[in-house]
Amino acid sequence: MLCWPISERANSPTVTAANAALTAQLRELGVAAHEARWIVDEFAPGGDIAGSDAVMQAATRRLNGEPLQYILGHWPFRSLDLDVDPRVLIPRPETEELVSIALLQLARRGVRAPVIVDLGCGSGAIGLALLSELDARGVKGALFAVDLSSDALVVARRNALKNHVSAVSFVQSSWFDDVDSSLRGRIDLIVANPPYISERDFELLDPVLSYEPLGALVSADVELGDGFSDVAHIIAESPGWLSPQGTVIIEHGELQAERARRAAHDAGFGSVCTEMDLNSRERFLVCAHQP
Repeated sequence: MLCWPISERANSPTVTAANAALTAQLRELGVAAHEARWIVDEFAPGGDIAGSDAVMQAATRRLNGEPLQYILGHWPFRSLDLDVDPRVLIPRPETEELVSIALLQLARRGVRAPVIVDLGCGSGAIGLALLSELDARGVKGALFAVDLSSDALVVARRNALKNHVSAVSFVQSSWFDDVDSSLRGRIDLIVANPPYISERDFELLDPVLSYEPLGALVSADVELGDGFSDVAHIIAESPGWLSPQGTVIIEHGELQAERARRAAHDAGFGSVCTEMDLNSRERFLVCAHQP
């Protein structure tokens, strides 16, 4: 659910009536009821009639298929309000579960000042949420937010500032390629939501995905063309970067769980399991040197 601050004026009968009228107009055009309310709240706060043009422009973009998140320009992810635009993936509820799993793993392993690497950080959602929630628990972590896209890193930096999350280093790198080698053997948590869709499968998915950065969704398919290449690469490279108590958590496709577990065993991990997403689908590989 979206929760934006509402001014006193926004609660007045005049404002309520104006917003209701605009919302009804959008619904008549074909915008879903909840989306119509969000658009009106975003672009005509306080029932400002001057904002009606912006409301109609936003509605037109939505009716043309553009994701609501990009139209609004920001979207909630756990406790954060993240700026999002077509340079980064839209944060999804399933990925919020990855953060919960990661927090549980850190607590179970008693890591007091974790060094965290967020590979393919995009908007910064996973890493920034982790650092923010750890800080709320009195745990001071250090985050390395890694992405090949300089555009994505611009968005992630802005989100760190916006959400008052410090102790973050931003690294432009293809996975581990340009990560500081001094971190080898010192990372307590590696998290990643890499591309895991094949080019073939992408063509069959909802066309709305075409608005999002292709490189963050579709894997390079260097081997079998099944979208597993980036997941496999991260699994294979991670052991040398982890601390003895370190954990790797990777979001993958729901049909890739068994293959991900095999790859983790082949990489020498002593503890390997799969966690479910909100829809009870095998979605997250969790592996570590030690059980």
